[in-house]
Amino acid sequence: MNGGRGTQPTIVDVAARAGVSKSAVSRVLSGTGRYSDETRERVERAAAELGYVANAMARGLVSGRTHTIGMLMRDASSMVYTALHAVMERRASELGYRVVTTTGVGRVEDEKSALAALVSMRVDGLVVCSGLMPASEIADFAPRIATVVAGRPELHPALSSVYCDEVDGGAVIADTVADAGHTAVVVLTVPVGDAITQHARSRAMVERLRARGTRVIDIDASFVRPPEDLAADVVDVMRESGTTAVMCPTDRLMLDLCGALARRGVRVPEDVSVTGFDGVHPLADDWIGFTTFAQPIDRIGREAIDLVVARIDDPASAVEHRSLRGTVVPGRTLRRA
Repeated sequence: MNGGRGTQPTIVDVAARAGVSKSAVSRVLSGTGRYSDETRERVERAAAELGYVANAMARGLVSGRTHTIGMLMRDASSMVYTALHAVMERRASELGYRVVTTTGVGRVEDEKSALAALVSMRVDGLVVCSGLMPASEIADFAPRIATVVAGRPELHPALSSVYCDEVDGGAVIADTVADAGHTAVVVLTVPVGDAITQHARSRAMVERLRARGTRVIDIDASFVRPPEDLAADVVDVMRESGTTAVMCPTDRLMLDLCGALARRGVRVPEDVSVTGFDGVHPLADDWIGFTTFAQPIDRIGREAIDLVVARIDDPASAVEHRSLRGTVVPGRTLRRA
């Protein structure tokens, strides 16, 4: 019999201990087919005695379901993605599912390979949380498996999605800066190739400020540019144009920029006001005091899981695109000009 030291007991071991066939054990553990109460009791007792734990993937071969959802996160170090992951795991658990997560490494081909690996694990559905992978690449999976995009604006006809309205968010936080009396503002803009979401929100900031008659200095904040370089550009612009505020596309960049400015002797907000975007704990904590725009992370995560489970249950269900609005978080990094 199997089950020696360091070896996990198998369904064969349970069958031998219970004195029944392997197929009988499979029927009892999967809850399918016909079996007597006596057989069920013998199998359950044998499984308990051996410490046997049924493998979800093996059960899926029998039932057609693993009750597992695969999640692709672009960046595990991102507080936004980490917060989304936590919400999704809680919601999935409430609905009887587990979440298996993999992360990308900054290249589209690697993210597509990661999704393929999740599918090979027989997950029932996929949730993609990445602002990098093009919709056409994600949509390749949709005919085979329930697929939802979470956390970025996505209107592909084959993909359901839940996301914060980036254009609305960028415009609302820009209005907050303009309402505070700032007439010359730096906006750190992100190329679409770096992040779809950050590009959309930063461009919305620029457009709304210009529509309000604000002078906007657009500084490229490509991911390859370190905060020290951005801070140097900001200081130069402040000297040349009298800029009184800087708008950042994320709270994380805002934190890095504030530190880089402080090392150059520039005080926030006494010398320049700074705003962020995302509003995820702990950077949205009152003690830190960032003025930022908070995404509705809880709703995005919960509704993404609801959508993917709905498509698992009914593959013919209609594709949905849910655009959610966030809110401005007032803080001490923005002062009146």
